[in-house]
Amino acid sequence: CVGMSAEKLVIVGGDAAAMSAASQARRGRTDLGIVAFEKGPYVSYAACGIPYYVSGLVDDFDKLLIRTPEEFRQRQSIEARVRQEVVHILPAEAKVVVRDLESRREYEEPYDHLLIATGGKAVWPALPGIDSQGVFSVTSLDDAKALRERLEQERPEHAVIVGGGYIGLEMAEAFMRRSLDVSIVGRAPQLLRTIDADMGALVSEALTKAGAHLYLGEAATAFEETGGRVAAVVTEKRKLPADLVVVGVGFGPNTDLAREAGLSLGLKNAIKVDDHMRTAVERVWAAGDCVETVQLVTGRPHWASVATVASKQGRVAGTNIAGGDASFKGTHGTMITKAGPVEIARTGLSETDLSDGEIPFVSVKIDTRTSARYYPGSEPMSVKLIAERGAGRLLGGQIVGGAGAAMRINVLATALQARMTIDDVARLDLAYAPPFSSVWDPLLLAARELCAEC
Repeated sequence: CVGMSAEKLVIVGGDAAAMSAASQARRGRTDLGIVAFEKGPYVSYAACGIPYYVSGLVDDFDKLLIRTPEEFRQRQSIEARVRQEVVHILPAEAKVVVRDLESRREYEEPYDHLLIATGGKAVWPALPGIDSQGVFSVTSLDDAKALRERLEQERPEHAVIVGGGYIGLEMAEAFMRRSLDVSIVGRAPQLLRTIDADMGALVSEALTKAGAHLYLGEAATAFEETGGRVAAVVTEKRKLPADLVVVGVGFGPNTDLAREAGLSLGLKNAIKVDDHMRTAVERVWAAGDCVETVQLVTGRPHWASVATVASKQGRVAGTNIAGGDASFKGTHGTMITKAGPVEIARTGLSETDLSDGEIPFVSVKIDTRTSARYYPGSEPMSVKLIAERGAGRLLGGQIVGGAGAAMRINVLATALQARMTIDDVARLDLAYAPPFSSVWDPLLLAARELCAEC
């Protein structure tokens, strides 16, 4: 019972980092009162599954709900209060101010430990017409519901995606699965700026072949509407008909509460924490998309918006809040996604990341196949590896290819974790059978070629 406990943990947020922390803190301390405040209607949900629900690949909305507030209460004595928004954090008084979004009543909640897990927030550009019906973001389950209803009830024909990042690509695949005419508009000259331009060009080529229309290097300037409903996206060069629009131009840490409370902010205004997820304010912790972390290759401050990172950080925070000793050292920035027929993955540093010249590097890109060339279903794939010139230390890798290509990135992520040289990678004992690889796995081929450049 929360009221009978010696101490109380209050959590601001209700998704990956928040509920991972709550569960781990409960494992460590059965007497700890735990209350999580979530302004939305759901906690512990699979936000990464939104594009697949929109596409219809995931048929049932409830499959995106990992655990309900009632399940948290019954199984772990964790109180998850939905539709409750924390509007102020008062560290000097060790309490938060909460607004009940149903009644609009505000009340105070004291804490002994506070975890800020407010996640990230989408960039919503101030463009004419952006508030028209049919213009969506896709950052919440409510967004997913509304978008799928629009697709199923109104049967739109033309979809325009503004933004060429991960969200844009995943939504492009979702709409293409529903046979919509899909256009992607992006201010940047390439898709996915987290990979290098030569690898991004492969993604563009694959999406174009699949039927998407790409308008890169031109920014959206307005949304035209008819009767309050979006009708077109206007760019610097053209006007594109649109029955619906998804805006995915950027995502950043959601730290307005932390800033108001006087917490120290770092890169991209993310909350500064140590490797135990402690802030500079006593008994105030933070985890997830709202915090600054470390890029493990360089040791520099880094910001990551990845469910795996958020869940690990939440687990670390929960362990330490309960009196344990755990740490999160940082991330290599390992990412993977799929857009239509092409799989994309990256880890470590790109050539763009290394453009400041502080680390001399060499790179190689090879074009190969996902399996033995003669095996049915073998598809093209490209591998790019980057190493430190002279020392040969692996710095990063990128993969673009057909089915079976992208999960190889986990080998490179493991090699980075082990601080392997490119020669070490070339000597790895990787599995071979014709359905899965050529005799020389593409990673070994790329590493062998890069060794000659080091």
